[in-house]
Amino acid sequence: MLATTVLKEYLDYLEVERGRAPATRRAYAQYIGRFFATADIKEVVDITEERIRDFRLALARLNLKKATQSQYVIALRSFLKYLARRGHVTVPPERIELLKAPARQIEIISHEELARLLDAPDTKTLLGARDKAILELFFSTGLRLSELCSLDRFIDLKKGELTVRGKGGKVRLVFLSPVACKAVAAYMDRRADADTALFVSIVRGSVIGRMTPRAVERMIRRYGIRAGIIGKKLSPHTLRHCFATDLLVNGADIRSVQEMLGHASIATTQIYTHVTNQHLREAYKAFHDKKRGE
Repeated sequence: MLATTVLKEYLDYLEVERGRAPATRRAYAQYIGRFFATADIKEVVDITEERIRDFRLALARLNLKKATQSQYVIALRSFLKYLARRGHVTVPPERIELLKAPARQIEIISHEELARLLDAPDTKTLLGARDKAILELFFSTGLRLSELCSLDRFIDLKKGELTVRGKGGKVRLVFLSPVACKAVAAYMDRRADADTALFVSIVRGSVIGRMTPRAVERMIRRYGIRAGIIGKKLSPHTLRHCFATDLLVNGADIRSVQEMLGHASIATTQIYTHVTNQHLREAYKAFHDKKRGE
């Protein structure tokens, strides 16, 4: 069977049956399509361990980051699992080993830098009120960028909570702080349009549709410069990091943080534990071996 035909069926399966986002479909189409082109895959029977090994070698020689190479391998394994379930005789997915990537490190900003960032927008304008609401909502909820951009304006701020659909179509509850509710309410009070999106693009005072993820990224970088945060790569994920570490430092258990972030595996949440070392150090000094120290 033609490999391109089966790939289309697989991508449809991802989107319809697995509930993957269109962006995931596009990414997997790119990863597997590149494998087909590089390894000269015309039919499913052309997929062999040797061709997969040669493809991985080609990726490594391009000096791609290990995380990027892993994305190709993960997509390929997923495709092979689909082929096996559909009865195609091909390479068993378990024979494709994942890269052993180094432990992920995250960079967070200080509490003082965070405060300056959150206070950077000029809330006297609709644009500034929108940006203030975005920043406060990110820090209050730990939302992913795609989750924030997909929000609609009809949310109940009195409850101080909302339901979001995250990766893989999984639904979770997130909570809004009083400060975030106040910022969103102030922004919505200035809106005079009928657009259903919560966060909209504004050009010369006019609303021109739902705000794009790229626009949000540019906005945060701009306020980072205004707040004097130099030498650190600011992004929406920076505020997600701040949300998680703030909870952990103040005593939240990691399972609760995992659920609030929408992580499928607690191993993903554990990347935040290393930034709470100061908190652990203080606990150690306060409670360890007190009798011998007297």
